[in-house]
Amino acid sequence: MKNKNFILFLTLSFSITATNAEVKPNSLFSDHMVLQRNVAVPVWGTAADGEKVTVSFNGQTVSTTAANGRWMIKLEKLKAGGPYTMTVAGTNTISINDVLVGEVWLCSGQSNMERQLGPRPPQQPIAGWEKEVSEANYPQIRQYFVPEKYTPTPLTDIGSKWETCSPETVKNFSAVGYFFARDLYKEVNVPVGILFSAYGGTPAEHWTSKAALEADPELKNLVDDYLKAVKGYPMALNKYKENEKMFLIKFREDSAKAAEENKPIPKKPMPPSDPVTSRSIGTLYNAMIAPMIPYAIKGICWYQGEANNGRTKQYVPLLSAMISSWRKDFEQGDVPFLIVQIAPYKDMSPEIREAQLIITQKVDNTALIVTTDVGDSADIHPPHKKEVGARLAIAAEALAYGKKIEYSGPVYQSIKIENDKAELSFTHTGKGLVSKDGELKGFTIAGADSVFMPASATIKGNKVIVSNSMIAKPVSVRYGWSNVPNVNLYNKEGLPATPFRTDK
Repeated sequence: MKNKNFILFLTLSFSITATNAEVKPNSLFSDHMVLQRNVAVPVWGTAADGEKVTVSFNGQTVSTTAANGRWMIKLEKLKAGGPYTMTVAGTNTISINDVLVGEVWLCSGQSNMERQLGPRPPQQPIAGWEKEVSEANYPQIRQYFVPEKYTPTPLTDIGSKWETCSPETVKNFSAVGYFFARDLYKEVNVPVGILFSAYGGTPAEHWTSKAALEADPELKNLVDDYLKAVKGYPMALNKYKENEKMFLIKFREDSAKAAEENKPIPKKPMPPSDPVTSRSIGTLYNAMIAPMIPYAIKGICWYQGEANNGRTKQYVPLLSAMISSWRKDFEQGDVPFLIVQIAPYKDMSPEIREAQLIITQKVDNTALIVTTDVGDSADIHPPHKKEVGARLAIAAEALAYGKKIEYSGPVYQSIKIENDKAELSFTHTGKGLVSKDGELKGFTIAGADSVFMPASATIKGNKVIVSNSMIAKPVSVRYGWSNVPNVNLYNKEGLPATPFRTDK
């Protein structure tokens, strides 16, 4: 078979024992699944070599022969609807029930995407979660949960299942994913399936395949550092073992001293982690993305960046490479990739938000979901997820479904200096710029000395005029340029402007 994804599966395949020779579809193809409409739909699984496998679904029957323990077929374009039954037949026959056809989105990232709708102490509860749960009677919204896992080599099956949205199940849905799916469902009026694959505290390089990192000269150092760590691990482990007794004695002494002085107890010494089996580049891709390839999807919602906050310059090529590689692997073209900007928090720099903005300006068919008004300065997990899901759905409606709506808040375009004032132009002004709840705030201005001072700002048509009486010849303007921006520039569609700086 010439299909490139089939070659990928042959590469990733493992030996199938006689006890596993029966025809078996991948766990993605299970009761309550949602298949993507209007595209060819791959279906795959395992079987004995040479076994004929036949898939029947909604009037289509497609056969193939298993090779190296694996098989794959493609269904022709499907129309939205259901429920249907799919049968997969070889020496045995499997029926997959309650199958819907509609829209499938991958929701991925770290903890703010991973956070479920129900309570999870000690984190703050999701705002209004009890009411949302009680009203979550949407049987045409489904979620496939991907367990959190790292693996050094790509997996072929996640071994999970689909769940139908109801007040009994929705507490375990991604909060952002649920709100996105619910709003999207109301708009497109067809079933919506969410592939929920997120893991808290994880950097983007863990979600990017090693091959994609190696292929990019700007990112190859990540691979080099990993290989260096692998090579140095045996020596580091031996050194720890040789000195472990001394380390532990010192730890006990330091702990006793800290207790006497009422200071925090020092961290107990631990042996170094094996980079091959622990968290490292590509390992989340291997365990939580690769097994879903090439499931037919419409687009991707991405909420991540906190773990890359200290390496913002690298984040631009890194996430750009990840987007490109995921799109290539899923073979659905340049599917929409919707990026949630990191919300205000005391430890999140403005540079990470800028990096996310730059990516959406460099990479086609992407959108930035601005969250300056739904953050929490003291909590990296803000409870206001409903607004995030709603804005993701708006962006999806525009990028994926061609709805002629404004899907972004104002984005800085250019600066023009006239005497002692700076005139700022924007894209995505929609029906016009507005200042929410009073005069504009969050702007600073600087002259040639690059000393930024608070500025007065007023809206003039679709432009913003910025000045400070102490600066006769302004050069640069910044907006929301802090860890916790206090800002209020919107368009009339109610979407907030992204923070920016005119000095690069």
